[in-house]
Amino acid sequence: MGIVAGLDSSTESTRIVVCDTDTGAVLRQGYAPHPHTDGDPQAWLISLGEAAAGGLLEGVQAIGVSAQQNGLLALDAGGVLVRPAMLGNDKRMQPCAADLTDALGGRAAWAQAVGSVPQPGQMVAKLRWLARNEPESAQRIAALLQPHDWLVWQLLGRPLRRTTDRGDASGTGLWSAATGSWRPDLVELALGRQAVLPDVLAPAEPAGHTPEGLLISAGTGETMAAAFGLGVGPGDAVISLGASGSVFAVHHEALVDDTGTITSLADATGMHLPVVHTLNAVRVLRGTAELLGTDLPGLSELALQSSPGSYGLVMLPYLEGERTPHLPHTAGTLAGLRRESMKPEHLARAAFEGMLCGLTDALDVLRTRGVQVRRVFLLGPAAELPAVQAIAPALFGTQIVVPQPADYAALGAARQAAWALGVQQGALAPHEPPMWPAAAGQAAGPGEDLAVGQAVRQQYAAVREQTHPGAFQAAG
Repeated sequence: MGIVAGLDSSTESTRIVVCDTDTGAVLRQGYAPHPHTDGDPQAWLISLGEAAAGGLLEGVQAIGVSAQQNGLLALDAGGVLVRPAMLGNDKRMQPCAADLTDALGGRAAWAQAVGSVPQPGQMVAKLRWLARNEPESAQRIAALLQPHDWLVWQLLGRPLRRTTDRGDASGTGLWSAATGSWRPDLVELALGRQAVLPDVLAPAEPAGHTPEGLLISAGTGETMAAAFGLGVGPGDAVISLGASGSVFAVHHEALVDDTGTITSLADATGMHLPVVHTLNAVRVLRGTAELLGTDLPGLSELALQSSPGSYGLVMLPYLEGERTPHLPHTAGTLAGLRRESMKPEHLARAAFEGMLCGLTDALDVLRTRGVQVRRVFLLGPAAELPAVQAIAPALFGTQIVVPQPADYAALGAARQAAWALGVQQGALAPHEPPMWPAAAGQAAGPGEDLAVGQAVRQQYAAVREQTHPGAFQAAG
């Protein structure tokens, strides 16, 4: 078929991979950091140009775009930004998210409407913030885009039609993955007036062609692009180990969860990505490492000197409060202190077991809703720690895979471009993406440790239930 490119415009940089359409083999790569011009999306275009320098895109027939999620680019009637872009990590919208939750009738009402409860990062909360804090800007808003939408629009020469995809739309708080439709009434609820939302494209549907004839695929958000690049499918879950954690799985239908514990997103293939978030993941390890005067590799080495169950020491890792279970105002707990357990190696292991048990609680929220989990991909630098790889399989109760480092979001964008190109050429079906190899990585199963892992989880669950009775049942 030919050659395609995937570009990923993250919060800090642009990465480009150029791939063979048939095999997915990476032929060329480019990278450039974003210039430090906060909120000016022109910086993303400058970065894109630098990453593509030196003829990187020569011979490319189609481009897919992945970009940071939960941004807002508000345009006036002439397509000009009414203010700098608002990015996903903007924390000012917490009160607005809470107000919106109440305004529609609570968490269950939002879950039924769009599959998620308003969060500070979402577009819906940003619109409420603009209406309250920058009313003049709010009054000028005519159209709403996210970063990937805006980049696609720019690559196409700013046509009259603006587009997005199911994946990115599902994170706005304004589009339902269950019904596949926008909720203009929620735009009005948040902003106080209407604004034009982009057309939502099917997974293999092109956004259009550049004046030179280059196909631009629908594009998507980074999470969905990374899942597509990894090659995850039904039976797979992905756990991302950042300071906080997220657990998502590929599922055949949207999951409506009246508690708001599950965020019902769409993926880049026509399937669904139910997500459960935790507020505490690697921050638990970093805090414990600092307490013990070491770093993460040192903490891992210490933990492996202990044994499963940490001599009875149990850490509930709710250092920042917690989302799963819903305990926003709580703190962490260290239980089971005895003279024999008061050693650095036992505290180190309790930190790893506590973090991983918290993530297993999140994984179980999906399992109890019928999501099959036969394999778990662990993402993030902390996934490389020997203690994580040794402890996780028995606690998760399934095989874990730690993928080799790669630009998976850019690869997913390239795979989408190959799909759209293949459909255009008649070589692929709209419901069958190109069969590129799945991510290579280290795999490990629970083996004979499964019963030991269950015992550790029972010990953890007993402390959690004693400390926060009924909290997890309420959250799930």
